Amino acid sequence: MIFPEFDPVLIQLGPLPIRWYALAYVAGIVLGWWYAGVLIKRNSLWAPKKPPISTVQLDDLVLWITLGIILGGRFGYALFYKPAMYLQLFTGDSWGERLELFQLWTGGMSFHGGLLGCTAAVLWFAWKNKLSTLSVGDMALATAPIGIFFGRMANFINGELWGRETTVPWAIRFCNERILSTYGICPAGDVPRHPSQLYEAGLEGLLLFGLLSLAIWKFRLLAKPGYVTGLFLVGYGLSRIALENVRQPDVGLDNLPLGLTMGILLSVPMIAIGGWLIWRAWKTAPVAEPEADPTAT
Repeated sequence: MIFPEFDPVLIQLGPLPIRWYALAYVAGIVLGWWYAGVLIKRNSLWAPKKPPISTVQLDDLVLWITLGIILGGRFGYALFYKPAMYLQLFTGDSWGERLELFQLWTGGMSFHGGLLGCTAAVLWFAWKNKLSTLSVGDMALATAPIGIFFGRMANFINGELWGRETTVPWAIRFCNERILSTYGICPAGDVPRHPSQLYEAGLEGLLLFGLLSLAIWKFRLLAKPGYVTGLFLVGYGLSRIALENVRQPDVGLDNLPLGLTMGILLSVPMIAIGGWLIWRAWKTAPVAEPEADPTAT
């Protein structure tokens, strides 16, 4: 199957290109914001405690999470996949080369870096506002698969992060006229490959969202702080490790020992931390909020 003639630019507004990848971030953040608002309006989901955050506080938190995702995603990509970007800050031959780290429009974002940035934003915001860190994290990560789904679909439209060579009937050749005119070559070659972006959209996006929704709406696990966070970390980590077997490793990182990839190495700690959080939440009974003293003035 030939890769469709997708244009990564949806529309050109004068000198400003509106890209599918940018719209994926916007869609993920806006829909996640809406879904988080639904969760905190359902007191019964958090019983016997109350929702950890107000709607006003949620509006503020979204800004910090957005910054954490973008900055963490970019700086994490440079740290994990292209550390030379940091060295170029001081040794680059031109300002363009020196500032490549900050050129988000050239592509290059890391999910694991974005997760670390989001974690930093939640930790800081919860500390500043004296909120339950784990409960705020549960709310934030309950929405994360929405953004992951749109992000992976944008990866597919861009023809990036393709899979390994394969002979399965649904394999795709990530090579078309648009890619040839942009790069002069087809970086993925003219060979059939797994559409691993779609696999990730399905497992890390749709399936994981379904799992977390079941935990939240059926089993009411938001009442146990850290449980949903743990489920997300374990669910994403296992999905990512499984799919790394069909996803093409990044250039320069395709000869790691024991067949490992950077995605696997970064996902193993997620599973360990997530498992610990699930165990901790499962062992801890929900604690009710203290009732107000009717005699207090």
